[in-house]
Amino acid sequence: MKKIVYIFLILTQFLFSQNGFEKGNELYQKGNYNEAIKAYESVLATKKQSAELYFNIGNCYYKMNKVAPAIYNYEKALVLEPNDKEILNNLKFAHKLQIDEIKEVPKVGFEKLIRDFTGTFHFNTWAWISVVFALLFLLFFVGYYFSQTTVLKRIFFIGMFALVFLLLISISSAIFEKKHYLNERPAIVFAEMIPVKNEPRVSGSDIVVLHEGTKVYVLDTLENWKKIQLTDGTEGWIDESAIKGVKQ
Repeated sequence: MKKIVYIFLILTQFLFSQNGFEKGNELYQKGNYNEAIKAYESVLATKKQSAELYFNIGNCYYKMNKVAPAIYNYEKALVLEPNDKEILNNLKFAHKLQIDEIKEVPKVGFEKLIRDFTGTFHFNTWAWISVVFALLFLLFFVGYYFSQTTVLKRIFFIGMFALVFLLLISISSAIFEKKHYLNERPAIVFAEMIPVKNEPRVSGSDIVVLHEGTKVYVLDTLENWKKIQLTDGTEGWIDESAIKGVKQ
């Protein structure tokens, strides 16, 4: 009986989230962006999230010229789908609504090459790729064990060797990407205008003034202050209420 109730609850939640998503799409097409956002957020309330969902919410805010929440939701979509061209394209358009134009210091060297490769997929995707390679290895092992000819045994053996290599790469990529995900803490400025201080106190000197929509990286926390780094490498302290973490 408990299993039946559990399955019923899962199906109900799934249907509710689907209805909320479809309702949001209909409202978006009608230009009713505020109501569309409410419909999409009703799906998020069921603990269901996807890049497409955050992308659609970002589009709603973009249509209303609300730069900070638009960029925020596009960035959340990119966390789930790092290389989605449509999300990246819309994010570029949203950046044009920003006041701040902070240059990004380009990353170079071997670490950049590794990051470019592992960043191709989310760490959960890398984990599933590892599972697929592991299953293929098992199949090749069975094929090797039961092969009757030397040629087939050699083919399966070489295949097993290649799959072990690919498995190690995918596992390493998953670990590296997971570590990067946990260590990197991007946030978006939601305050219309906020100064970045040289120390965590109101009386500190202003280093730079940021405006809504600017992306920063959180390095440390002290009471109600966040130590941040801009994309150009500038560091300072900002009131935590002025920003919203992308991965929270």
